[in-house]
Amino acid sequence: MTSSSKFAIILAGLQLWGSIYGFAPPPAASGRSKFAFRTSLRVKEKSRSMTITKPASTKEANEKKITDEWLRLRIRPGITVEQIEPETYEAQFIEMWDSLPKAGFDWEMEKLRRKFAGIRQADDGTWVKKDGVFDFLAVQRHLPSRNDMMPAATFFDASKVIFYNILSMAGLGPSLGMASVPTAVIQKYEGSFLTFITGVLGGDLQTLAGGPLFLLLAKYYEDYGPIFYLSFGPKSFLIVNDPVMAKYILKSPVDAYDKGVLAEILEPIMGNGLIPANPETWKVRRRAIVPGFHKKWLNRMIQLFGECTERLVADLENTEGVVVVDMEEKFCSVTLDIIGNAVFNYDFDSVTKESPIVKAVYRTLREAEHRATSFIPYWNLPYANKWMSGQVKFRHDMEMLDDILADMINRALLSRKEATVEELEERENAEDPSLLRFLVDMRGEDLSSKQLRDDLMTMLIAGHETTAAVLTWTLFELSSGDSGLLDDVRDEIDRVMGDRIRPNYDDLVQMKKLRYCLIEALRLYPEPPVLIRRSRKDDVLPPGGSGFRDGIKVLKGTDIFISAWNLHRSEELWENAAKYDPTRWERKFLNKGVTGWEGMDPEKERGIYPNEVSTDYSFLPFGGGQRKCVGDQFAFLEATVTMSMMLKNFDFKFVGTSDDVGMKTGATIHTLNGLNMILSKRPPRNGPVPPPSGWWESQHTKRGLGPDGRPFENEEDATWSTAEMINMEKVNIHAHGHGHDGHPGHSGFP
Repeated sequence: MTSSSKFAIILAGLQLWGSIYGFAPPPAASGRSKFAFRTSLRVKEKSRSMTITKPASTKEANEKKITDEWLRLRIRPGITVEQIEPETYEAQFIEMWDSLPKAGFDWEMEKLRRKFAGIRQADDGTWVKKDGVFDFLAVQRHLPSRNDMMPAATFFDASKVIFYNILSMAGLGPSLGMASVPTAVIQKYEGSFLTFITGVLGGDLQTLAGGPLFLLLAKYYEDYGPIFYLSFGPKSFLIVNDPVMAKYILKSPVDAYDKGVLAEILEPIMGNGLIPANPETWKVRRRAIVPGFHKKWLNRMIQLFGECTERLVADLENTEGVVVVDMEEKFCSVTLDIIGNAVFNYDFDSVTKESPIVKAVYRTLREAEHRATSFIPYWNLPYANKWMSGQVKFRHDMEMLDDILADMINRALLSRKEATVEELEERENAEDPSLLRFLVDMRGEDLSSKQLRDDLMTMLIAGHETTAAVLTWTLFELSSGDSGLLDDVRDEIDRVMGDRIRPNYDDLVQMKKLRYCLIEALRLYPEPPVLIRRSRKDDVLPPGGSGFRDGIKVLKGTDIFISAWNLHRSEELWENAAKYDPTRWERKFLNKGVTGWEGMDPEKERGIYPNEVSTDYSFLPFGGGQRKCVGDQFAFLEATVTMSMMLKNFDFKFVGTSDDVGMKTGATIHTLNGLNMILSKRPPRNGPVPPPSGWWESQHTKRGLGPDGRPFENEEDATWSTAEMINMEKVNIHAHGHGHDGHPGHSGFP
């Protein structure tokens, strides 16, 4: 038996094994949109107006004769097929057979494989694929890039990593040049076998492993320190909880580390969007998308943020004092409306109504979250989109959203007005200021409907959840914390905005305390709590705080989890790390015990929020390095506008206590029971806003620092500053009726 027939026989086992361990995933049976690969071979129930371009090799394929009548495509009503892309292993395998004699045992085995895999040949010679129970027999993973970038990790790289893991578990790691990185011991599963199987099929392995992934990693961080392995049999993940190592990985060349498991999970949903895209595609798409986030457009978006939040304010006024409102749900609604209008000029109007489209969006978001935190690709199980109820709904939801996106893309293409980037930045698009309009009109850019669809879907999912979560947890912390902090923030908002309904960009710049409140919530509740990477080369991580003087060797194909949760809450990297303290962003913090870490320095802050640069990668609000989120300023400005208008208009009171809110996780961190609150309309201020209460400044002075959080230059300055703070406290008692601790008449100073 030749090697080709052997390959045909064992292909299924290797492919399924590789999928489980993060390599060579089989084509998604449950929801991968065939948005760009539908052809005229499909008998459609409803037509799409999108024009699909066939692959470049179609001409050559058309000239080929039918290989075998047994593999001929029989067109029947309801048949759905997709062309086999020329850049896949399957196409290469078919091409190899075109040069071999089609006779004998080997050919009969290959015919059987194609038959069961649903691979058929159309009348024009084109090879296509039908959906079937044995989808995993078709190897539709793309071939490695042929350019000069580092190739992605392969099945053989994965095998080498697993082999080294087994040897390391036997104590032979140091002799292979591997550092003695500890391995976390996973607690034995104690539930029933039925529950285990249900969890595996549903992708709920986090619960089976002992809890949500990032909380599991936090527990192991306390036991094992800044770097350790999390192992499931021979398969392991390298967990990084050190800012020096995280900085090295995130700032490495874009082709040194890719998104790995995350890309494979999200590709069926986002396609080649910026998040799951391989480095080659990412470079092209980032170059096209980033210019769309120019300053003039962001200023226009601030107006849009205000308009959408005004609708939310009006809706909430109808619930004042009598109805329990889940503010998490409301924040999700307003951010969905914002992203719809900003990205593709579509108004979901989810604040005031619930439509089938809005429900489809939310279910898709939940499925994307579930997949992003699942260890097993349950959606790739044979016929998952036929027998798993969640996957059946997901397939229908994706088809609905694809139809909507196709319609919007086609309308944009029909009204295209090509221009240079410079001309687009100056253009006034009052009727359609969306990013879709910018991308379609950009001269010389790829107008592939499939790529535009992937870009839009990625921004819809990634640009919605994070902002809603930040708003939710900021309101939670402000409502459950010291009343002096909330008073100071509200006074700042009233002082800056005055009688105006919506803030402008200059207002947002002046609302420093509010911005620090938002960023502090993002520190305590990072979105996402874990960043995922995979090494595309053998490498050595710097030691950081690990104690491994020679660094940590990383093999090509190693899957890496950077725990933002652990970085953001580490007592080695933050003062009172578990406490919500927005004033910390004005104070310098340094721990020389973490080798190579330069600490958090407010002097390095640039832009509208503290980021990974000013904290030397102990804080990763939007990732870091070249693959940092391109919409960071958009998201943060959106959150600032929305929260300023909420706090200006309403007082919030918990239903029950703050402990009733709870916490659960997906790709982002949600409440367990909703942020249920009763609202009351704030009365307008009469007269000028009183001077600052001094609560904020007192958080610095009680540490022996100046009111701005910086050390005093000399003892005389310290004396004068203390006297000023006492005077401010007296004004605070007169104006607000309480001292810094929230109690009447107590100064808070000795």
